[in-house]
Amino acid sequence: MNPIVTPDICDAHPEVRVLDPLFVNFGAIEAFCGPVRTVKCFEDNSLVKEAVSEPGDGAVLVVDAGGSQRCALLGDMLAEKAADNGWAGVVMYGCVRDVDALADIELGVQALGAHPRRSEKHGAGQRDINVTFAGVTIEPGQWLYADNNGILIAERQLALDS
Repeated sequence: MNPIVTPDICDAHPEVRVLDPLFVNFGAIEAFCGPVRTVKCFEDNSLVKEAVSEPGDGAVLVVDAGGSQRCALLGDMLAEKAADNGWAGVVMYGCVRDVDALADIELGVQALGAHPRRSEKHGAGQRDINVTFAGVTIEPGQWLYADNNGILIAERQLALDS
């Protein structure tokens, strides 16, 4: 696979949408891409756990956590599970924790920040729906491209030239 360089993708594909620059890279894989699957939840990571426990098949889990900065919805254990199950990455519109461990896990992880408190677990939320944050509506099945420059959404998989 050709390297993911989001500025080059933007130049070659001006139709892509760019998320507002709110996110920080936390995972060992700094550039990642894949088809989108979504979770919408607020301060409850039950559906995140459920999703990463399933085969990822190279997909990116996009989590609309409402931008909460009061707890983390992904830590080292769920990130390990995601990596083991073949997820390419997780984009969290919220916080993560265990950031030193996340930096060693072979998974792309971008989030708003870090928070040491874990989330609640009540099974609340929705999966595989359109989510809107950072100025973009993201639909399951679209393609996400991410690196240290930013996060892009494309309607389909893009041909990346070397």
